[in-house]
Amino acid sequence: MDKSHCFREFAKYASLNVLGMLGLSCYILADTFFVSKGLGTDGLTALNLAIPIYSFIHGSGLMIGMGGGTRYSILRSRKHREGADRIFTNAVTLAAAFAAIFILTGVFLPGTIVKLFGAEGAVFDMAKIYLRVILLFSPAFLMNNVLLCFVRNDGAPQLSMAAMIGGSLSNVVLDWVFIFPCNMGIFGAVFATGLAPMISMMILSPHILRGKNGFHFTKCMPQKKLLAGILTSGVPSLVTEVSSGIVIIVFNTIIMKLEGNVGVAAYGVIANLSLVIVAIYTGIAQGIQPVVSRSYGSGNIRDGRATLRYALAAVLIFSVLIYAAVLLKAPQIASIFNSEKNPMLQSIAEQGLQLYFTACPFAGFNVVLCMYYTSTEQSVPANVISVLRGFLVIIPAAFLFSALWGIQGVWCAFPATEFIVSAVAIVFKKFKN
Repeated sequence: MDKSHCFREFAKYASLNVLGMLGLSCYILADTFFVSKGLGTDGLTALNLAIPIYSFIHGSGLMIGMGGGTRYSILRSRKHREGADRIFTNAVTLAAAFAAIFILTGVFLPGTIVKLFGAEGAVFDMAKIYLRVILLFSPAFLMNNVLLCFVRNDGAPQLSMAAMIGGSLSNVVLDWVFIFPCNMGIFGAVFATGLAPMISMMILSPHILRGKNGFHFTKCMPQKKLLAGILTSGVPSLVTEVSSGIVIIVFNTIIMKLEGNVGVAAYGVIANLSLVIVAIYTGIAQGIQPVVSRSYGSGNIRDGRATLRYALAAVLIFSVLIYAAVLLKAPQIASIFNSEKNPMLQSIAEQGLQLYFTACPFAGFNVVLCMYYTSTEQSVPANVISVLRGFLVIIPAAFLFSALWGIQGVWCAFPATEFIVSAVAIVFKKFKN
């Protein structure tokens, strides 16, 4: 593949997937905006307490979808069609098993989980409703992520993007309808979010109904080796998503002690904007996955490395633009979600935005390089990078920095973590080369 064709492939897949991921990230951002307008600070706090569970559901779907999609693409490039079908069948089996666990949790444990997160009073009631409904809709979230990844790896990135954006736009419209004209409160917000993946799958369905799909169900028992391979390849995607939830839980706990409910509400603004920004980097990373996996499967390592360089250049450009916008427009961004014009929330959110998002270039670098390793079946460096940025560095940094510098330390923990992990990732890259 010549350089111009390689760049066109990267540009097509990455741009479509960035647009799709931006649409997908609007699930929670739309909730944040409409909940802040309709239910005020208590509603925003309740939503922020429930977001980590959504991150875990979404991350589990991505783990299965990206892990299965990567191995599917590699096998297809090697003309192993029967093996590719077994991968799809085992991926759906995994999704069903995870869905059963989430549903049982939604039926029996939402109140317990919300209490563990520190919710009380009106915040507890709203967070419990949100959590229960999002868990009961987990089969739709999981299967949607699996189908999105397989359709993308099946040579239809445009359809995958259309489904992500279509589902998200429906969520935005239904959010407004359910919260305001229907006056359904927090239930309306989460019900709209739960319907969105079902609409997304309806948009994907013609790819299967018209027989355009290269993946099919096949008669086979779940195979431990295939299941383990899917999970191993998908763990970095899970950790990337779940880490945002883990960070939110840890930061909520720390900020609740430092600044109370208003501080948690301010962090809700930052956390939800972070989901959108990370979605850009995740979009670039997931966009290069089919291209890199095909190149790797066919033995064309050079094109895979060229695609990685294009992705890292895109990350740098986006990072400069994003941080410039955050730095210049922090007051306006904070005020969008501050419907009650709370001066304390406004002040905390503005400062947090300017400090927190200095992490942009490092976070993007880590997400993309991790996906490159995943796409080329290098699970060890991918998993190390994911676990470092998701758990092993960020959590100690948050507690240490907050003890030293208070709320400013909380905001600085994220960029410090991403910088440290970037240094480790560079060492891995040089060693691999």
